[in-house]
Order: sequence, then structure tokens, then C-alpha cells
Amino acid sequence: MSDLAQTAWPELGYGDWAETCTALHLWTQILGKYRLAHTPWVNHSWHATLYVTPRGLTTGPVHEGGGCLTLTLDLLDHQLLAEAANGARERFALKAMPIATFHDQLAQAIRALGGTFDIHGAPNELPDATPFAEDTADRPYDAAAVGRYHRALLHILPVFEHFRTGFLGKVSPVHLFWGALDLAVTRFSGRRAPLHPAGIPNLPDNVAQEAYSHEVSSAGFWPGGNGVEEPMFYAYAYPTPDGFADHPVQPEGAYFDRDLGEFLLPYSAVQRSADPRGTLMSFLQSTYEAAAETGGWDRETLECSLGEPRVPRRLDRE
Repeated sequence: MSDLAQTAWPELGYGDWAETCTALHLWTQILGKYRLAHTPWVNHSWHATLYVTPRGLTTGPVHEGGGCLTLTLDLLDHQLLAEAANGARERFALKAMPIATFHDQLAQAIRALGGTFDIHGAPNELPDATPFAEDTADRPYDAAAVGRYHRALLHILPVFEHFRTGFLGKVSPVHLFWGALDLAVTRFSGRRAPLHPAGIPNLPDNVAQEAYSHEVSSAGFWPGGNGVEEPMFYAYAYPTPDGFADHPVQPEGAYFDRDLGEFLLPYSAVQRSADPRGTLMSFLQSTYEAAAETGGWDRETLECSLGEPRVPRRLDRE
């Protein structure tokens, strides 16, 4: 692969791989539900997320039955890889197949490694909650499009991680929520939030309400779907402060969607800009400032300069 191919942000549509994206989304839900079934609850469902790696998306280590397993959607070699602490591995090809087939093959792989596959068997946060084992419709797999999506995530991830360093308060890891297939990072004001109204399709209300137990400024990226038919960066605040929607944000091309209640920035506006990283950082920073300013956050206490490699955080004691 050439240096240009490694450094250029890929073109990333949605319509040309929408059905593959739906299949990939459902696969991530099955992996995430395996992690969820065996991991003690962590605030805001941080225990259930997936993580971006150079090869794809992973559960990270999942401890069960006295052992440890990791599941990875390898989006380079297009295979599902299940690994156990004793060195044993199981794998199968990612290709066009029904969701039920993927579900059954993953169950067999986990059991072959001595694990337990006892997940909640239907999708969350999607209007169609057909159980995975009953979803027998053929699903396509566009490997080239999946590869572009993975490369896009690898470009987005370090920008999100760098933005994360400019905050001394509580801040989430950068992780992928499989409910909506969004890569996200969230900052917290430190104050409790009013009870969230919940009502998210096929998601228990108490899960949504626990996730939004405290005031947040959250930003993320999703590849498209559910009425937004192109890949988008987003940013929102909960609760939404008065004036948030009208606060100026950057870059040009960012706008507030009143139906979603979020600021949006098309991926294409970042990908085609002269400085994609700087363009994306300006969106993350300005939308956070919109939430913090209109929400009355204690910015002097919560904020700090962006982190630098090998440079310890300076402590000012005045």
C-alpha cells in the first residue's frame, strides 16, 4: 500500500453499501451482546462497547468461565476471529450471508473455545427487532466498502482521542456503540441531569436513563442510515441548554438539525478539506464550547490544553 493510500481519508458514501452496512451493524450487535452478557455493568454502558484496531473492531478481553476470550471483526482479511487465553483460535470468513448464519457460526466458534454464548438474541435501538437466529434473508458483503469504512475510522480515531485530552473532568473512552454503530467520545460537566425521557426503539428505558444520568457534551461519527443517508459527524448536549442550537460552530458546512436536536457535519466536508484533522477538531471543539457556554459548565476547572506525546500535564498551583 502506498503512503498516499495510507494517509488519504477515503471517499465514503452510504447508498452504495447501505445493505452491507446494515449487515455489519447487526454483526457488531452480536459481538457487543456477547461482551455485555459477561461483563459487570460500568456507568453509561461503557462495558458493552467495541474498539477500533488496526485490523477492525474488537470486544477486547471478555472474561467468563474462568477463561478469557476476544472477538474481532477483522476488516482487513475479512474474517471473524475468536481467540482464547490458551492460544486457541476459531475463525470464519466474513462474506455475504444471512444474519442467522453469522449468529450460528459465532456461537459455534465461542463454544469450540469453551465459552458460553447466551446473549440477548434481538437487535437494540433499531425499529426492526427480528431475532438474529430468525433473520434468514440474504445479506450482501461489499469488502471494498467495508475496508473504506475501516480506514475512515482509523483516521477519525486519533482526532477524537486528541480532543479527549483537553479535558480534566470525566470523559469517556473513544469507543464504538453498537446500538447505533457510532464512534463516540463524551465529556461530562459533573452535574446530575434530569431523568432522560428514554423511548429509544427496542432499548430498555432504564438503560437509556442510566446512560444519561449526568450532563454531557457528546460527539461522534456514524456511517449513515435512519433518515441521514450519508456519513456524518454529530454533536449534542443533554440536557439541551437554551441557546445551544443557535450558538455559532465551525467549520463552514456544520449545521444544527432541529429534528435530531444535534449539530451535524458531513464526513465529505472533512474528507475533502485541505486539513481534515484540523477541520474535524474545529467541529469537536466548537460544538463542545456551544454546550459548555450555554450550559454554564465550569470551564476554568474542567478544561486544559491538549495533550502532547511524552509531555506530562503541567500542574499550576497558584
